Amino acid sequence: MSEPAPAIWTARAEAHRARAEEFLGPQLARMRRGERHPVWDFLFTYYSLRPGRLLRWHPGYGVTLTGPAALAYAALTGYRRVPGGVRVSEDHLAARAGTVGFVRQLLTATAARPARYGCFGMHEWAMVYRSPRPRHARLPLRLGAAGTDAVLESMPLRCTHYDAYRFFTGAATGRNEIALTRPAQLEHEQPGCLHANMDLYKWAGKLSPLVDSELLLDCLLLAADARLLDMAASPYDLAELGVEPVRVEDAAGRVEYVRRQGEIAERAAGLRARLAAQCQALADAHQPA
Repeated sequence: MSEPAPAIWTARAEAHRARAEEFLGPQLARMRRGERHPVWDFLFTYYSLRPGRLLRWHPGYGVTLTGPAALAYAALTGYRRVPGGVRVSEDHLAARAGTVGFVRQLLTATAARPARYGCFGMHEWAMVYRSPRPRHARLPLRLGAAGTDAVLESMPLRCTHYDAYRFFTGAATGRNEIALTRPAQLEHEQPGCLHANMDLYKWAGKLSPLVDSELLLDCLLLAADARLLDMAASPYDLAELGVEPVRVEDAAGRVEYVRRQGEIAERAAGLRARLAAQCQALADAHQPA
């Protein structure tokens, strides 16, 4: 257990809040105006953490917060008072041990596989394939419905991520090279996958406050960049939102997609290693009775 001086940990908390506010500012403004955004809302609807929770800094398990400011943490879920301060409790770690174990296993299995870069973002196209009701009904399709279907039919469908695959239309699922299932998730996730890399934010969020908030925010910023590429390469016309398309229906667009996908995968590798290391430390700290 560590016990940083109050001046040190409060400075970290303030720095985290300032960094989070910079990223969250536009989203919070849209929420106050009641505006929807088909690109960025995903980060706050599909993923469960709301902006308000992201603003609060957590030190992670094993850190005792001291000083008057620590009292604000005493009533938060997962924390308890200890002599001299407040920290995430052993009981909370015990209650989350199963999730810690699963996340560590998934991250380790994913990192052990070679990255694959041959999907070209076709998962978003598969979600509207032969469907009269696209998921984002208010957004036009760049190539129209027939043109969108033709592109998907002209290319192999190589999705490895179950939580993208499960939103495929019925007509698209049978075209995927693998019939993905939840129980087989550990067998197929790989580090080139845009959605697997976005999900680092999901896993860090599920483990909060057991993991530190600097890592959580790093994962969110990566997820935001991945989400932008995800939608830029989608069949939707996002010109009115200022999003330039990555035209994966063309060879040049596929090259651009793979380049940016690789940059995200490289950043994700470091975050995956950091999160896996924290999961291992949590597993080591948990000693069931």
